[in-house]
Amino acid sequence: MALDQYTPEEPISSIATALAPAALGIVRVSGKGCIELVSKVFSRPRSLLAAPGNTIVYGWIQRIDEVMCAVYRSPKSYTGEDMVEIFCHGGPAVVTAIQNLMLRSGFRQANRGEYTFRAYINGKTDLTKAEAVREIIESHTDDSRSHAAGRLAGSLYEEIDSIKKLLVDTLAAIEVEIEYPEDEETIADTFDKANLEQAVERLSSLEASWQGEKLYQDGARVVLAGRTNAGKSSLFNAILKEERAIVSDIEGTTRDWLESWVGINGIPVRLFDTAGLRQTDDVIEAKGVEISRNLVHDADVVLYLIDSATGMNDEDKDFIESCQVPLIVVWTKTDIDSPVKPGNDTGAIGNDKFVSLSGLTRQSITCSISAKTGTGLPELFTQIESLLKRGLSTERTQAGLGSARQKESVSEALECTRHALATAQDNYTLDAVVQDIEDALDALAQVTGAITPDDVLGTIFENFCVGK
Repeated sequence: MALDQYTPEEPISSIATALAPAALGIVRVSGKGCIELVSKVFSRPRSLLAAPGNTIVYGWIQRIDEVMCAVYRSPKSYTGEDMVEIFCHGGPAVVTAIQNLMLRSGFRQANRGEYTFRAYINGKTDLTKAEAVREIIESHTDDSRSHAAGRLAGSLYEEIDSIKKLLVDTLAAIEVEIEYPEDEETIADTFDKANLEQAVERLSSLEASWQGEKLYQDGARVVLAGRTNAGKSSLFNAILKEERAIVSDIEGTTRDWLESWVGINGIPVRLFDTAGLRQTDDVIEAKGVEISRNLVHDADVVLYLIDSATGMNDEDKDFIESCQVPLIVVWTKTDIDSPVKPGNDTGAIGNDKFVSLSGLTRQSITCSISAKTGTGLPELFTQIESLLKRGLSTERTQAGLGSARQKESVSEALECTRHALATAQDNYTLDAVVQDIEDALDALAQVTGAITPDDVLGTIFENFCVGK
């Protein structure tokens, strides 16, 4: 949102629910004089004007619809201002008519994120909680929502505040030493460095949390690849639990890619079904094959499917050897009796089915599944989760970073705190240590929003939906 054009307390209005047929729709208004403005188009103006905060008044909005008006009085509201939420029937025409009436009655159309921005500037929330609101709205899985809900409940704010206390206590001890020095020649052992060391440890843990939290926010790209008729579309449908992709025995049926969001063991995943990889003279199919290879290149995990009835050929081996992306070899159609016999160098794909893996130098994860019966899917999901979390901290802490902005500020605070420790150990003056700690405190203040440039605020809130 454009903060240079923002007017505090100006009455604003917006539709807070989706414009789709529903049981209820909500038009939300906030700002100075908003209750009085709504009362002018309400059938029971005196009742609305006299309503205490956190109460509901029944009536009509002109001749548009029968409504319930929820009244909130400052400062006990989401924004910290007077607010009214108009609950009407959920038809798009009804909701739009009420919103247009509000705009004609003295309200301005709310900007993206303006309600949450007002909550922030009125001290009703901090930036960690404000960003958590957007995370919850945009979450794709229950685990994503749960991580964001922890930040909304204040877990990150409390952790940052606790670390700031360690730094402030250290700063206070140093300033006492500056005022009343016992030894002007050296600063060695003039203050207890335990708080700084603890702050470094906790900041390091917070910084490390970002990659894991980013996975649950942004999700991962998982691409199904393989030769034609390997069972990619069948697996795509089985994971989504719906018939999204056309399944046929005819080779080259899938010529374009399909994608859909799905939760895999709590992780949001953009799953891609792609055209079969093969040489073809069909111009359209060849374009689909090219797109498939590009999707593979950008994937976080590739599931390379091989029909267990036909086994692996040189084309499969070349792909597996050359793939630069984490890859799982998935043997499909294990519900069908396979003519493939065990070889000297084999890999198990089921209780009694084997395929030759000879000639492969790449160590690949393998899994066997049946999209038809669902056999092997839980094991496949576990392997996908393991690859996506590889290198990440597996320990779930209550507090975790919720945005790249927060991570950047925490990293800066960590660097300053480490430098403060090094400065003290190298016997520099106490003033130098003080400067490092103050810089660390400024960086942490930017996480919660105690200190935040306007351009950063604009970037944060412009990504919200209009009604929030």
